[in-house]
Amino acid sequence: MTAPPGVILAGGLASRMGGGDKGLLMLGEQPLLTHVIARLRPQVSGLALNANGDAARFADFGLPVLPDSVPGYAGPLAGVLAGLDWAAGQGADSIVTAAADTPFFPTDLVARLQAAGDGMAVPLVLAATPDARRGQVRHPTFGLWPVVLREDLRAALRDGMRKVVLWTDRHGAREALFQASGHDPFFNVNTPADLQAAATLLGEVS
Repeated sequence: MTAPPGVILAGGLASRMGGGDKGLLMLGEQPLLTHVIARLRPQVSGLALNANGDAARFADFGLPVLPDSVPGYAGPLAGVLAGLDWAAGQGADSIVTAAADTPFFPTDLVARLQAAGDGMAVPLVLAATPDARRGQVRHPTFGLWPVVLREDLRAALRDGMRKVVLWTDRHGAREALFQASGHDPFFNVNTPADLQAAATLLGEVS
């Protein structure tokens, strides 16, 4: 199965970190974003970064920077749309997204998302993990997204859609279930305490 291009979502406001770019925070000796790139790049055919504001601050990473086309920080769906528009220009059928603040996501993320979408006319898949109380939890910034739905997504965003799972449920999305193995594979850095926890995990996660 052909690997799709990947898009790292970094368009949020990072309000719980006091603002700024979470991806530029240092984890160990490298920015968070460097860890995410190293994990995603081997899984995809190309890579871009969804971020807003001055793209020059990401110049050292050597990635195309895709701003939201929807104003007002419309959330992850706006970043997905930016990625789909970019991928359409390259003739790709889909993209896989990952969050810029989640440094330990699975190294088989893309293959597992694609496998979960096998047989779907329009493969749309979110990553999920088991949860003792809720059955499973979906991770809406980690997904396989078909380019063919980009105009539907654009219209939904213009109509005020902001919740990822509401839009994906509308299109019959599936889930790819990932088991935790000693740590939450989708642990993300939202607070200074999370950054400290990630530093501890860094030595334990390959």
